Amino acid sequence: MPRQIIKSGQVSENRKARFNYSIEDTIEAGVALTGAEVKSLRYGLVNITDGFVQNRGGNLLLSNVAIQPLPTANKAIRFDERRYRQLLLHRSQINRLIGKLAEKSATIVPLKMYFNNRGRLKVLLGIGRGKQQTDKRETIKRREWEREKSRITKKHC
Repeated sequence: MPRQIIKSGQVSENRKARFNYSIEDTIEAGVALTGAEVKSLRYGLVNITDGFVQNRGGNLLLSNVAIQPLPTANKAIRFDERRYRQLLLHRSQINRLIGKLAEKSATIVPLKMYFNNRGRLKVLLGIGRGKQQTDKRETIKRREWEREKSRITKKHC
């Protein structure tokens, strides 16, 4: 368990999301949580790499995000790690995102989870499409070329 409690700032980042999806748009949303979940998040006990957003009955739910309970927490306060968590957005934003989800191969994935300056948990959602294997190879080639280019210019300066 981390020693520092996160008051404001980044809790978790999904670095694989930008590799596996071509992100077209982003939106910030709040998340409905219990008190024990917030405390676990302040210690950074969360994994958002497998997370995604789905539509259930006109509401958007954050699925497959694992928030681990604190090991020192009371057994009576335990919660389900991977339960569905409701996203807090305006109705117009929800309708727009539901429309995006209805498009073919569109996906909404969490990119970052962080506490804002007011201490509220926010999740940055990315709206995009899954990349094909060839697109992923192209991304790897571009990234390696940028690294090599920076090495060459650093060596010659």
